[in-house]
Amino acid sequence: MTHCPVAVLIVTHDSAHDLPTVFEALAALEPSPAELVVVDCASRDGSAAVARAFLPATIPSRVEPLAENHGFAGGMNRAIGLSRAPFVLTLNADAAPRADFLAPLLERLETPAGDRVAAATGRLVRPPTAGEAPRLDACGMRLTRSWRHLDRGSGEIDRGQLARAERVFGATGAATLFRRQALEDVAIDGQIFDERFHSFREDAELAFRLHERGWQVIYEPRAVATHRRTVLPERRTTLPAAINIQSLKNRYLLRLDHQTATNFLLTLPWTLPRDFAALAYVLLRERSSLPAYAWLWRRRRELIEHRRKVRVRRTAPPSAVERWFHSAGDPA
Repeated sequence: MTHCPVAVLIVTHDSAHDLPTVFEALAALEPSPAELVVVDCASRDGSAAVARAFLPATIPSRVEPLAENHGFAGGMNRAIGLSRAPFVLTLNADAAPRADFLAPLLERLETPAGDRVAAATGRLVRPPTAGEAPRLDACGMRLTRSWRHLDRGSGEIDRGQLARAERVFGATGAATLFRRQALEDVAIDGQIFDERFHSFREDAELAFRLHERGWQVIYEPRAVATHRRTVLPERRTTLPAAINIQSLKNRYLLRLDHQTATNFLLTLPWTLPRDFAALAYVLLRERSSLPAYAWLWRRRRELIEHRRKVRVRRTAPPSAVERWFHSAGDPA
């Protein structure tokens, strides 16, 4: 069997139910990945044992159990460190790539590193539901002037829109192929994904650092995968308090590290009302998320120091990021 220079990396946490499906999809990939690394973050449902039982026989694989839940960010950093291939596919356990998923993404990345293409992401669709029209899940990531980062097309009925390859701001960690060289280039204190983010917005934060170092992200619609997304803004009231705390905390971490003074002034008419609305919502309806504000205040000095580390690493002009507040995508 022909293997391609790709390491597939999966972080699990109570993901046993999804693993047989994703491994079946990986076994069908052509060309086949060079390696598969599964890092289990202290699952309570036997995910590590299920992973070992269903690992694809055609792919050299390993399962690495962790004693603590380090989240997607921490788990993925460990998976990257355990792999060796020059390209890495970050993949959620609830995602299933089509058999021809890798080939078009590799076409985008197997170019000279001087082209500065760091990542290629595909067309993610939600699993079909009886009686409902098929819907998109993510076709790359875009920014808004209120500092929201949104998956393009998320929740829209799939009518064939977003059908051309484009340069985009970012890509979901659920199914994106990265150039290892780019990931190592943007690492801060040895961390590729910022582990302070744990499991929410870490892919958007990585996109900021990639653009600040002059790297690009490509959306390639020929690469199709399904993604059974469970964490959505409209489901916030049903999510565990720990997830909502992470979400609130991380929206401010993004801006602390990456917002310039000019951008602060330009986006203030959109960010200020949103910040007041978030605070009012927490005070009136979701007081369980108040610890997010306390966390930020207690660590204010280390947050300022981390911002300095991010800023001194920037090599691209501010416009390399600023342009994405006004463009959802450019021709690739």
